Amino acid sequence: MQEVLANDSRQMSDRELVLRCQQGDSASFQQLYQRYQQRVRSTLYSLCGAAMLEDLTQDVFLKAWKGLSQLRQASTFGTWLYRITWNVAQDQRRRFAVMRQEQTEEALSDRTAPPQVTPDLLRLHYQDLVQRGLKQLDLEHRVVLVLHDLEDIPQKEVAKILDIPLGTVKSRLFHARKALRQLLQSEGVSL
Repeated sequence: MQEVLANDSRQMSDRELVLRCQQGDSASFQQLYQRYQQRVRSTLYSLCGAAMLEDLTQDVFLKAWKGLSQLRQASTFGTWLYRITWNVAQDQRRRFAVMRQEQTEEALSDRTAPPQVTPDLLRLHYQDLVQRGLKQLDLEHRVVLVLHDLEDIPQKEVAKILDIPLGTVKSRLFHARKALRQLLQSEGVSL
């Protein structure tokens, strides 16, 4: 019987799960958590790095749980959750700006050339370059690039999440891509 309920929950829309949560059903919130936690973690990692990733993820979902009763349009849960994620990331960056600078400098000084280039090492090298490039972008440009290019969120929804005009999203995306492209090219990556 419990398995049947679990299958029903997985097939429910975000809207149905949110409405159940608003009626006090914590199991429905667990389904929303399972549905979104990897995307939230990925976004937070791209915006804030690995430090405190677990705590930040939990903070996002705690704020979501506490604020669910205030959500008026249950069908916009995903956009609303990304907005919370963005706010948590901004708060983290404000609190730990100095610590992040030290971590960035340490990460850059710890880089060593791989003894042998294999496809896996090469992929890790490119991932490292992209992460360093993201860290060099200011937060406003980074978040647009992460949400749109890495999380595949449409530009209109990114504008809603960040509460900025669509034209600003497009402009920031253009400049972020250009800066990232320049960094990759300076590191010898041909695009």
